Amino acid sequence: MSQLVCSFAAYQTIWGILQVAATPLSKVRRAPVPGRGTGRLNAPAFHRNCGPILEVLRKRLGNSSGQVLELGSGTGQHVVAFASELRDLIWWPSDSAEDHVQSIEAWRRDAGLSNVRPPVQLDVRDADWGLGAEGAPPKFGVVAMLCINVLHIAPWAVAAGIMRGAQRYLEPHGQLFFYGPFMRGGLHTADSNARFDALLRSQNPEWQVRDVADLEACGARHGLALDALIEMPANNLTLVFCREGQTGP
Repeated sequence: MSQLVCSFAAYQTIWGILQVAATPLSKVRRAPVPGRGTGRLNAPAFHRNCGPILEVLRKRLGNSSGQVLELGSGTGQHVVAFASELRDLIWWPSDSAEDHVQSIEAWRRDAGLSNVRPPVQLDVRDADWGLGAEGAPPKFGVVAMLCINVLHIAPWAVAAGIMRGAQRYLEPHGQLFFYGPFMRGGLHTADSNARFDALLRSQNPEWQVRDVADLEACGARHGLALDALIEMPANNLTLVFCREGQTGP
Protein backbone atom coordinates (compact mmCIF):
# COMPACT_ATOMS: atom_id res chain seq x y z
CA MET A 1 0.00 0.00 0.00
CA SER A 2 2.81 2.36 -0.94
CA GLN A 3 0.43 5.17 -1.88
CA LEU A 4 -1.03 5.09 1.62
CA VAL A 5 2.37 5.32 3.31
CA CYS A 6 2.78 9.04 2.57
CA SER A 7 -0.90 9.93 2.67
CA PHE A 8 -1.20 10.60 6.42
CA ALA A 9 0.97 13.70 6.28
CA ALA A 10 -0.80 14.93 3.17
CA TYR A 11 -4.19 14.34 4.77
CA GLN A 12 -3.18 16.28 7.88
CA THR A 13 -1.99 19.19 5.71
CA ILE A 14 -5.12 19.28 3.55
CA TRP A 15 -7.52 18.96 6.46
CA GLY A 16 -5.58 21.55 8.41
CA ILE A 17 -5.99 24.06 5.58
CA LEU A 18 -9.75 23.55 5.58
CA GLN A 19 -10.04 23.69 9.36
CA VAL A 20 -8.10 26.94 9.61
CA ALA A 21 -10.06 28.47 6.75
CA ALA A 22 -13.34 27.70 8.51
CA THR A 23 -12.22 28.72 12.02
CA PRO A 24 -12.18 32.26 13.46
CA LEU A 25 -8.62 33.42 14.08
CA SER A 26 -9.32 33.77 17.80
CA LYS A 27 -10.01 30.02 18.00
CA VAL A 28 -6.98 28.79 16.08
CA ARG A 29 -4.54 27.04 18.39
CA ARG A 30 -1.49 24.89 17.84
CA ALA A 31 -2.46 21.26 18.43
CA PRO A 32 -0.84 19.68 21.48
CA VAL A 33 1.80 17.09 20.70
CA PRO A 34 1.81 14.63 23.61
CA GLY A 35 4.76 12.33 23.81
CA ARG A 36 7.09 14.48 21.71
CA GLY A 37 10.43 12.70 21.43
CA THR A 38 8.98 9.33 22.52
CA GLY A 39 8.08 8.00 19.08
CA ARG A 40 4.37 8.62 19.68
CA LEU A 41 2.93 10.51 16.72
CA ASN A 42 -0.02 12.84 17.37
CA ALA A 43 -3.02 13.25 15.06
CA PRO A 44 -5.03 16.39 15.88
CA ALA A 45 -8.16 14.79 14.36
CA PHE A 46 -8.02 12.10 17.05
CA HIS A 47 -8.82 14.63 19.76
CA ARG A 48 -11.93 15.74 17.85
CA ASN A 49 -13.37 12.41 16.75
CA CYS A 50 -12.36 9.85 19.36
CA GLY A 51 -15.28 10.51 21.70
CA PRO A 52 -18.05 10.34 19.07
CA ILE A 53 -16.57 7.18 17.51
CA LEU A 54 -16.24 5.56 20.94
CA GLU A 55 -19.93 6.18 21.63
CA VAL A 56 -20.83 4.31 18.44
CA LEU A 57 -18.55 1.42 19.40
CA ARG A 58 -20.04 1.27 22.91
CA LYS A 59 -23.53 0.86 21.47
CA ARG A 60 -22.52 -1.69 18.85
CA LEU A 61 -19.81 -3.65 20.70
CA GLY A 62 -20.34 -2.88 24.39
CA ASN A 63 -21.67 -6.37 25.17
CA SER A 64 -19.24 -8.21 22.91
CA SER A 65 -16.07 -10.18 23.46
CA GLY A 66 -13.59 -11.40 20.88
CA GLN A 67 -11.02 -9.91 18.54
CA VAL A 68 -11.15 -6.47 16.88
CA LEU A 69 -8.82 -5.66 13.98
CA GLU A 70 -8.14 -1.99 13.25
CA LEU A 71 -7.01 -1.31 9.68
CA GLY A 72 -4.88 1.75 8.99
CA SER A 73 -4.35 2.53 12.68
CA GLY A 74 -2.20 5.58 11.89
CA THR A 75 -0.67 7.01 15.06
CA GLY A 76 -2.17 4.34 17.36
CA GLN A 77 -4.09 6.80 19.54
CA HIS A 78 -7.54 5.48 18.68
CA VAL A 79 -6.82 1.86 19.45
CA VAL A 80 -5.49 2.50 22.95
CA ALA A 81 -8.37 4.87 23.73
CA PHE A 82 -10.98 2.35 22.61
CA ALA A 83 -9.25 -0.57 24.31
CA SER A 84 -9.13 1.29 27.62
CA GLU A 85 -12.93 1.59 27.57
CA LEU A 86 -13.93 -1.71 25.92
CA ARG A 87 -11.80 -4.13 27.87
CA ASP A 88 -13.63 -7.35 27.02
CA LEU A 89 -12.35 -7.03 23.45
CA ILE A 90 -8.84 -7.87 22.25
CA TRP A 91 -7.60 -5.11 19.94
CA TRP A 92 -5.18 -5.69 17.06
CA PRO A 93 -3.83 -2.49 15.42
CA SER A 94 -2.31 -2.58 11.95
CA ASP A 95 -0.90 -0.23 9.33
CA SER A 96 1.06 -0.38 6.10
CA ALA A 97 3.59 2.31 7.05
CA GLU A 98 6.60 1.45 9.20
CA ASP A 99 6.66 4.81 11.01
CA HIS A 100 3.01 4.33 11.95
CA VAL A 101 3.70 0.84 13.24
CA GLN A 102 6.45 2.29 15.43
CA SER A 103 4.13 5.00 16.75
CA ILE A 104 1.36 2.47 17.46
CA GLU A 105 3.79 0.36 19.45
CA ALA A 106 4.97 3.41 21.38
CA TRP A 107 1.38 4.32 22.32
CA ARG A 108 0.65 0.69 23.19
CA ARG A 109 3.65 0.44 25.50
CA ASP A 110 2.82 3.74 27.13
CA ALA A 111 -0.79 2.69 27.78
CA GLY A 112 0.23 -0.68 29.25
CA LEU A 113 -3.11 -2.28 28.34
CA SER A 114 -3.26 -6.07 28.36
CA ASN A 115 -5.97 -6.15 25.67
CA VAL A 116 -3.96 -4.33 22.96
CA ARG A 117 -1.70 -6.59 20.93
CA PRO A 118 1.49 -5.45 19.16
CA PRO A 119 0.81 -3.83 15.77
CA VAL A 120 1.22 -5.73 12.53
CA GLN A 121 2.26 -4.33 9.17
CA LEU A 122 -0.57 -5.17 6.81
CA ASP A 123 -1.46 -4.36 3.20
CA VAL A 124 -5.21 -4.86 2.92
CA ARG A 125 -4.94 -5.30 -0.85
CA ASP A 126 -3.25 -8.67 -0.33
CA ALA A 127 -5.53 -11.65 -0.90
CA ASP A 128 -4.14 -13.32 2.22
CA TRP A 129 -3.66 -11.04 5.24
CA GLY A 130 -1.64 -13.68 7.08
CA LEU A 131 -4.08 -13.94 9.95
CA GLY A 132 -3.36 -16.92 12.16
CA ALA A 133 0.41 -16.70 11.68
CA GLU A 134 2.73 -16.19 14.64
CA GLY A 135 2.40 -12.64 15.97
CA ALA A 136 -0.59 -11.89 13.73
CA PRO A 137 -4.26 -11.57 14.62
CA PRO A 138 -6.09 -14.90 14.83
CA LYS A 139 -7.85 -16.26 11.78
CA PHE A 140 -11.03 -16.93 13.73
CA GLY A 141 -12.95 -15.00 16.36
CA VAL A 142 -12.74 -11.56 14.68
CA VAL A 143 -16.01 -9.91 15.72
CA ALA A 144 -15.25 -6.45 14.30
CA MET A 145 -12.99 -4.51 11.97
CA LEU A 146 -12.48 -0.76 12.21
CA CYS A 147 -11.13 1.70 9.63
CA ILE A 148 -10.93 5.41 10.48
CA ASN A 149 -10.18 8.19 7.96
CA VAL A 150 -8.54 5.94 5.39
CA LEU A 151 -10.79 5.37 2.37
CA HIS A 152 -10.56 8.92 1.01
CA ILE A 153 -6.74 8.96 1.10
CA ALA A 154 -6.25 5.60 -0.59
CA PRO A 155 -6.95 4.01 -3.98
CA TRP A 156 -10.29 2.24 -4.46
CA ALA A 157 -8.40 -1.07 -4.29
CA VAL A 158 -7.98 -0.45 -0.55
CA ALA A 159 -11.74 -0.28 0.02
CA ALA A 160 -12.25 -3.38 -2.10
CA GLY A 161 -9.48 -5.19 -0.25
CA ILE A 162 -11.05 -4.40 3.13
CA MET A 163 -14.42 -5.73 1.97
CA ARG A 164 -12.78 -8.88 0.66
CA GLY A 165 -10.87 -9.36 3.91
CA ALA A 166 -14.00 -8.77 5.99
CA GLN A 167 -15.80 -11.46 4.04
CA ARG A 168 -12.94 -13.86 4.64
CA TYR A 169 -12.08 -13.16 8.28
CA LEU A 170 -15.07 -11.65 10.07
CA GLU A 171 -17.19 -14.00 12.12
CA PRO A 172 -20.76 -14.49 10.87
CA HIS A 173 -22.70 -11.35 11.83
CA GLY A 174 -19.41 -9.58 12.57
CA GLN A 175 -19.27 -5.82 12.02
CA LEU A 176 -17.11 -3.63 9.79
CA PHE A 177 -16.91 0.07 10.75
CA PHE A 178 -15.83 2.86 8.41
CA TYR A 179 -15.51 6.45 9.70
CA GLY A 180 -14.84 9.53 7.63
CA PRO A 181 -16.37 11.90 5.06
CA PHE A 182 -18.64 10.27 2.50
CA MET A 183 -20.87 11.28 -0.39
CA ARG A 184 -24.51 10.20 -0.56
CA GLY A 185 -26.15 9.62 -3.92
CA GLY A 186 -23.32 11.39 -5.73
CA LEU A 187 -23.66 14.52 -3.61
CA HIS A 188 -21.45 15.91 -0.87
CA THR A 189 -23.07 16.32 2.53
CA ALA A 190 -21.46 19.75 3.07
CA ASP A 191 -19.62 22.43 1.11
CA SER A 192 -16.53 21.82 3.24
CA ASN A 193 -16.50 18.18 2.14
CA ALA A 194 -16.72 19.25 -1.49
CA ARG A 195 -13.69 21.52 -1.04
CA PHE A 196 -11.87 18.74 0.79
CA ASP A 197 -12.63 16.34 -2.06
CA ALA A 198 -11.24 18.77 -4.62
CA LEU A 199 -8.03 19.15 -2.61
CA LEU A 200 -7.67 15.40 -2.29
CA ARG A 201 -8.04 14.87 -6.03
CA SER A 202 -5.47 17.61 -6.70
CA GLN A 203 -2.98 15.75 -4.49
CA ASN A 204 -3.62 12.32 -6.02
CA PRO A 205 -6.16 11.33 -8.71
CA GLU A 206 -6.81 8.06 -6.87
CA TRP A 207 -7.92 9.85 -3.70
CA GLN A 208 -11.47 11.10 -3.23
CA VAL A 209 -14.38 11.19 -0.83
CA ARG A 210 -16.14 7.87 -1.44
CA ASP A 211 -19.84 7.46 -2.12
CA VAL A 212 -21.88 5.35 0.28
CA ALA A 213 -23.64 3.70 -2.67
CA ASP A 214 -20.34 2.47 -4.14
CA LEU A 215 -19.28 1.00 -0.81
CA GLU A 216 -22.68 -0.60 -0.33
CA ALA A 217 -22.46 -2.25 -3.76
CA CYS A 218 -18.92 -3.45 -3.09
CA GLY A 219 -19.96 -4.84 0.29
CA ALA A 220 -22.88 -6.71 -1.24
CA ARG A 221 -20.49 -8.46 -3.63
CA HIS A 222 -18.60 -9.72 -0.58
CA GLY A 223 -21.49 -10.82 1.60
CA LEU A 224 -21.64 -7.59 3.63
CA ALA A 225 -24.81 -5.57 4.16
CA LEU A 226 -24.93 -1.91 5.23
CA ASP A 227 -26.60 -2.15 8.64
CA ALA A 228 -26.30 1.44 9.89
CA LEU A 229 -25.40 4.91 8.64
CA ILE A 230 -24.68 7.19 11.58
CA GLU A 231 -24.26 10.94 11.26
CA MET A 232 -21.21 12.22 13.13
CA PRO A 233 -19.83 15.66 14.00
CA ALA A 234 -18.01 17.75 11.37
CA ASN A 235 -20.04 16.31 8.47
CA ASN A 236 -18.61 12.83 8.85
CA LEU A 237 -20.39 9.47 8.89
CA THR A 238 -19.89 6.08 10.44
CA LEU A 239 -20.92 3.21 8.18
CA VAL A 240 -21.52 -0.18 9.78
CA PHE A 241 -21.52 -3.26 7.55
CA CYS A 242 -22.51 -6.67 8.88
CA ARG A 243 -21.27 -9.94 7.51
CA GLU A 244 -23.96 -12.37 6.51
CA GLY A 245 -24.37 -15.47 8.62
CA GLN A 246 -22.70 -18.02 6.41
CA THR A 247 -19.65 -19.92 7.63
CA GLY A 248 -16.32 -18.62 6.44
CA PRO A 249 -14.32 -20.08 3.52
